[in-house]
Parts: sequence; structure tokens; C-alpha cells
Amino acid sequence: MKESYQSLLSGNKRWALSKIQNDADYFKRMKIVQTPEYLWIGCSDSRVPETEVTVTQQGQLFVHRNIANMVVHTDLNLLSVVEYAVEVLKVKHIIVCGHYGCGGVIAAMKNSSFGYVDNWLRNIKEVYNKNEAELSAIEIEEDRVNRLVELNVIEQVRNLAKTKAIQRAWESRQLEIHGWVYGLDTGIIKDLHTIHHQAEDIEPIFRYTFK
Repeated sequence: MKESYQSLLSGNKRWALSKIQNDADYFKRMKIVQTPEYLWIGCSDSRVPETEVTVTQQGQLFVHRNIANMVVHTDLNLLSVVEYAVEVLKVKHIIVCGHYGCGGVIAAMKNSSFGYVDNWLRNIKEVYNKNEAELSAIEIEEDRVNRLVELNVIEQVRNLAKTKAIQRAWESRQLEIHGWVYGLDTGIIKDLHTIHHQAEDIEPIFRYTFK
């Protein structure tokens, strides 16, 4: 176990050395400022490394992860990340990226209790309940899971559009929200085309008026 742990530190040293060898000023630039154009809201799953699957460099993505890539309006961690990304970093795009075969989605489709995470998975159960007619008509379980993965991403995109930070930004500039799903078996990202450009894209009751 100790050797496995030490391998991470050894790998870090090799990585840092390779960066300096290729670009002597690499870490000097990284230290100065971060100016990412994208906020990535993804699943905690270790098999979806956001910079690797999008071939982006260090500093290009501002990242938040949680179980099943959720946007929950009582999650102060998530809301703080979004507000900072939008108001300070001035990101131009926010990407909510789920992945097929998501363990959180699978768990939410069951009636078993998994502990504290049940409170979190309740949000996905609500998405299932909202789309029960469509999901119940899908006979193959894997396909049903993967459709709920897509529906969950779409719902989280809409949840983002309902936040004050997003709507405040829309008053003065363009900010796009994208829903993606990553395929673990193919490595390909599916763009669900769930993009919101302005508050008019959501129901009137969720629109804020700012002074």
C-alpha cells in the first residue's frame, strides 16, 4: 500500500520535470493567473478525467465534481463555484457532463438504502419520477439507465439556468450552458444540445428581476 501511495509522488516529480524540460516558464505562467473559458461540472467518477477526454491543458477548465454531476440549489459548494466562475473568472461556457453507466444514477433507480448518499440520490429519483412514462417504456435495463443519465444532465442544465448567478450574467453578456454525456465504452462525448442563452429559455416563475 505504501509503494502504491509513493508512486503518486514519484509520478508527480516526473510530470513536473517533463513540463519544465518542454517549457521552462510553464509553472511561472500557471502561478500568475487562471483564465479558463469553461466551467466543467462533472461526476466524481475516476474514469472521466475532464482534461484528458477534452484534450485541454492545465488552466483551461475550472472544475467542480460531485456524485452524478448534480446541480442542487441547496449545495453551497456548487453555488459558490458557479458564482466564482461566472462573476470573477468570466467563463463563457458551462458544461454539465454525465457519463453512461453512472453508478449514482443506477443506485437512484433502486429502492435500496445506501446510507447518507440517499439524500443526494433523492434528486435523481425526482428526475426519474418526472419522466417515468418514458423510462418505463424502455425494456432493456442498460438503455433505461443510460436514458436517465441523459435526462438527468438535461435537468441539471435547467437547474443551472434557474440560478441567480447565471441569470445575472445573462443581463450583460453571453453565457452558454451545455449538456454532455461521456461514453465509458467509446470515449466519445454526446452533445445533448441543451444550451440556454438567456432567461427566456426557462419558465417565468424561475426568472429573477435585478435592480
